[in-house]
Amino acid sequence: MSLNEKENQTPAWRSQLTQTWQTLRYKIRSTQPALLPGMGAIPHAEGTVFRVWAPHAEAVHVTGSFNNWHRSQIPLAREENGCWSTNVPEARIGDTYKFVLKHNGQHLLRTDPYAKDVRAPYQDGVVHNGFVPGVETAVSTPSTPFQPPALPELVIYELHVGTFGQADGQPPYDFDAVINKLPYLRILGINAIELMPVKAFPGLLSWGYNPNYPFAISQVYGGAEGLKRLVNAAHAQGIAVIVDVVYNHFGPQELGLWQFDGWQQHGLGGIYFYNDWRSKTPWADTRPDYGRPEVRQYIRDNVRMWLDEYQIDGLRWDATSYIRNAHGHDGDPGANIPEGWVLMQGINGEMQQHNPRHIRIAEDLQANKWLTEPIEAGGAGFNSQWDSKFVHPIRQAIMTPRDKERNMLAVRDALLFRYGADVFSRVIYTESHDEVANGKARVVHEVAVADGGEALAASRAALGAALVFTAPGVPMIFQGQEFLEDGWFDDKRPLDWQKAEQNSGMVALYRHLIALRRNLHGQTRGLSGQSINVFHVNDAAKLIAFHRWHHGGPGDDVIVVANFANRVLTDYKLGFPRGGDWLVQFNSDLKAYHPSFSSHHVGTVTAVPGAYDQLAYSGTLSIGPYSVLILSQSGGK
Repeated sequence: MSLNEKENQTPAWRSQLTQTWQTLRYKIRSTQPALLPGMGAIPHAEGTVFRVWAPHAEAVHVTGSFNNWHRSQIPLAREENGCWSTNVPEARIGDTYKFVLKHNGQHLLRTDPYAKDVRAPYQDGVVHNGFVPGVETAVSTPSTPFQPPALPELVIYELHVGTFGQADGQPPYDFDAVINKLPYLRILGINAIELMPVKAFPGLLSWGYNPNYPFAISQVYGGAEGLKRLVNAAHAQGIAVIVDVVYNHFGPQELGLWQFDGWQQHGLGGIYFYNDWRSKTPWADTRPDYGRPEVRQYIRDNVRMWLDEYQIDGLRWDATSYIRNAHGHDGDPGANIPEGWVLMQGINGEMQQHNPRHIRIAEDLQANKWLTEPIEAGGAGFNSQWDSKFVHPIRQAIMTPRDKERNMLAVRDALLFRYGADVFSRVIYTESHDEVANGKARVVHEVAVADGGEALAASRAALGAALVFTAPGVPMIFQGQEFLEDGWFDDKRPLDWQKAEQNSGMVALYRHLIALRRNLHGQTRGLSGQSINVFHVNDAAKLIAFHRWHHGGPGDDVIVVANFANRVLTDYKLGFPRGGDWLVQFNSDLKAYHPSFSSHHVGTVTAVPGAYDQLAYSGTLSIGPYSVLILSQSGGK
């Protein structure tokens, strides 16, 4: 008999003795809490520290691939404030693990709330290197000198990782598929992408607004390393990366945080959640308890992970109205959640202190200016918010089938609305994931249904797009909008990239609008300025004209004329702020953009002295049906 064969016949009593000795050794080592700070699994040169918050647990153990999943072998020592910790020399990066919590006679097998990688089918945490949650250090400086654009130069492209990229097979697609499309976005002129949530979620398909492990990046999309590749590749293309974060609720499906340490009240969620009437949200009874310091720290640590480990350039907070109010709207002060407001203030203050260029966007949709007011004035400290006062009236104006029913005064009000002194404190759009789903659809689809055909869908979509890029605010478009993607958004339906070729003229229209908005040719500086004067509103003719400027003068002053009627207007008189020739920088009616357009010719407009529209000069022009003109005077960069 060989030596190996003899070893394989080790008596059972000897294996049991070895197991018992290892258990005693772990218990002796674990009588004191670990010295290394941080939450979750923190690998280091001499093993891995495990720390978990479980204030109602009677005992806590860690089990994993490093001890053959023995559940009672490695105890954690109790710390102050309800935390437990130990150091496990055998645990290394890549090992899988779970916590075992004893409560009222039960042994609860739990996934680490701070796990940065969670693997199916058992939702095991994975020891992962990188950012250490809960450690008070300065956010690290990016390894590259990339800085996100300032708000006046920002152009956002919202996308869903699972359906965006052009890849073989059916969704879900991944981060690498998005990387392959970054050159396309750079040529389009986009300088920021906004990713719908990429945190871990149950199953393969999701919009992402049901995160069950907030610190883990979806393995479906490529996990942590895939996201890092995307961020680095985007920065190399000059594109900032914004991620959607969901702090108004967690889950609700397969939610590892639910009744985490066994404690709960009223059958609700336990230590991470409100356990009274404040728990209720439209999605589930899973609103985080913003009043608990440990929960606030959990969310704060999550934000720091995005900034530190992934070098994300900005955050868009989902449904902030449900963070600050239990019912998600204003006018009900009894349902306010003051600690939710304080949470947003604190995080936004930290982000601003670290880098004033960090993009901080709220999706509140209650037209509440205090979301974007400065923290020192009592505001929440976001620097922009999605604007319901733009999207709804503008969509209504371009979708209404009968011209006579279009409300040009509502269009005027949408152009003029602002939340405070900074016009860029609002994000403006006609399509977003919310506006093209849940019973609503793409603009071209809605127009075609309302009109009984597709003949005018492209022109009215272009009309809406031109207003997005010329009105005051941060412009945003939704994936595929630039090539007339139709229908509605669905996480099972990939973008039809053939439309990008079929409608290449519309892609060019968006490219031209973005170039004008960003003043890439030095002729339209005013489109990124603070000032607007809607000087002409003709509700009978369905025409509106407005002036945008930064400092004023050639290359700065911009005149935008929008015709909301299905007819040509000729010899139409308008006021102008300066005399001389005004060149047509953009005419949305060109057949080069779409074969259904009329290509109505518009020549240079000469403004002459003579007050009109309360401006010192006037001129006449013609404009095609359902189209927009952008005019400026020649000027240097």
